[in-house]
Amino acid sequence: MLLTNADVTALEKLGYPTRSFVHFSKKGTAQLRNNRGTCVFYNTEKRRCKVYRLRPIGCRIYPVIYSEEVGIVWDDLCPEKSTSSEKEEERKGKQLLRLLKTIDSEARRRISIT
Repeated sequence: MLLTNADVTALEKLGYPTRSFVHFSKKGTAQLRNNRGTCVFYNTEKRRCKVYRLRPIGCRIYPVIYSEEVGIVWDDLCPEKSTSSEKEEERKGKQLLRLLKTIDSEARRRISIT
């Protein structure tokens, strides 16, 4: 999951050290770390997100994702995708496009600084 600077700041304010949940790619994107194939914030025993109230915007938009081949789509891996409406997909799709622009802009700034 890609993160915005605002996502990182919100999670830091919860007391999580940046290095514990963020990986910065060579392209400059901030990515949520995984631990054994699941998000670092997923509590496997309780089967829920530890930071649900302040989860990153990409998590809020999910299961709407961007496919290079198709564009805005529902993630086929999500078992709940059939419970959502076209109107929700359209709304979340617009949010996703804005999010991707923000992430792209922040990544370019990170690369230009280094």
